[in-house]
Order: sequence, then structure tokens, then C-alpha cells
Amino acid sequence: MRTKTTTGVTHYHIQKKRRAEFIEEWRKHRRTVVRRDDVALKPTARGMRSGVYMGWDGDSPTRCLDALVHELDAGGVTTVHRHSWDAQLFIVEGSGWSEIDGTRYEWKPWDAIHLPAWSWHRHGNDGKKTARFMSYSSEPMLWTLGMSLLEDRGHEEVRNLPPRPAFSDGPEGDDPYARRLRRLAQEARKRRSGRIHTPYDEQELLATPRGTRTKFLVDRAIGSQASGITQVMIQFAPGKTQSLHRHPGEA
Repeated sequence: MRTKTTTGVTHYHIQKKRRAEFIEEWRKHRRTVVRRDDVALKPTARGMRSGVYMGWDGDSPTRCLDALVHELDAGGVTTVHRHSWDAQLFIVEGSGWSEIDGTRYEWKPWDAIHLPAWSWHRHGNDGKKTARFMSYSSEPMLWTLGMSLLEDRGHEEVRNLPPRPAFSDGPEGDDPYARRLRRLAQEARKRRSGRIHTPYDEQELLATPRGTRTKFLVDRAIGSQASGITQVMIQFAPGKTQSLHRHPGEA
């Protein structure tokens, strides 16, 4: 038996009420400072401990990006997984490696790693002390769009893993469909060819008009092909502050 849902209220009144409730609800989630002691790390099925600074899975919802912390003990190796969003890592303590689509990248404190969307990746710690790193991702934005997908394949070998999603090259022509195919294929190739690992010492801190010194760790300016998330190191001089500013997205 088929049913139909109808409403006797105009779309204007529904949307006005919905948006007011949305704004009020998200004001409750706003947090300014999250301290290390505020975050509880828990063992996960990936073989490491993880905690949520900001994000849905730590009951601190966000709209654009999330922030988590992870610990991997000496000798540990995580499961291999991939997801529809891209992510970035910032190494805090210890050393180790990330295997991304079969290529291993060694990292140390303050290095950065970019994990492209749909790339198979796992992390390992061959050292003698626990490694600790942060992760930041665009998962909340893709979740809002209904496009968040995550696949975990345990400790499967790389050669047995399926490739990234295929895409079609566009034919010659100026019609909208041909142009879209070519545009998306070009973007897909670019996203799959960007910088993965940024050693901290490779980039130089530069003075900015805002009163700080900064350098990119993940950004298109240094060859990364991220989804719009930028990772920047900011250095404040003693007794100095940064100029006041704001932006529509989260940070």
C-alpha cells in the first residue's frame, strides 16, 4: 500500500522554522578550546587508540572538518582502510610510517601526511616508543551530503585490494556532458598525483602581515591536492598576538 506525505504549511514557514532550529542547535555545539586532558583515548578495531577533539564520533559535532588524536604502540600496525573523504595527519610524538596505496612514507615528529580520498592506507610503528599523531578530515562535510563511505579490509595485502573508483575520459566536443566528463577526469588525475608527505624541516617559516610566521604543511601551494583543507604551522613571537579575523568555515 502506497502512502503520500503532504503538508498544509508553506515551504517558506517550514524552512524558516527549520533554519532557526538549526542555528540554535549548532550554537550549543560551539567549543573554543579543547585541551589534551579533555580527550579520552579508547582502543579501536584498527589496532590503535583514538580520541576525538571535535567530531560526531566524540559527541562534539562539526559541519566541515573533524579533529582526532591517535596512539600507535611500538611494533604496532593498523588495519588497512580507505574512505570517500581525504584526511591529513600531523605527527606529534614518536616515529613510524604510513603505507598509502602500496607506497610507504616514513615520518617523524612535526611531519605532515595527506591521505587522498579513496586511497588505501595503514600505519605502522617500528620504533621503541609510542607514536602519537593528529588527524583532520572533511568527513563531516561529506556526511552532510550523504557521501561518507568507509571500507576496512583488516590486514589484507595491498595486491589483493581493489583500485580507487574508475572514471571516464570525456570525448571531444563542446556539449555539457563531454565538458563535464573531461573536467572531472582532469580533476581526478590531479587529485591522485599530489604531494603525500611533507617533512617539517623542508618548509621555511615566513613572516606574515598578521604578526606571525607561518608555513604550509599541506596545501596546493606546495603540491598537495587536498579537498580544501589546509594545514599550516603558525609561530607566535613572545608577547605578540595575531590580528583579529574571521572566516565562514571551521578551523
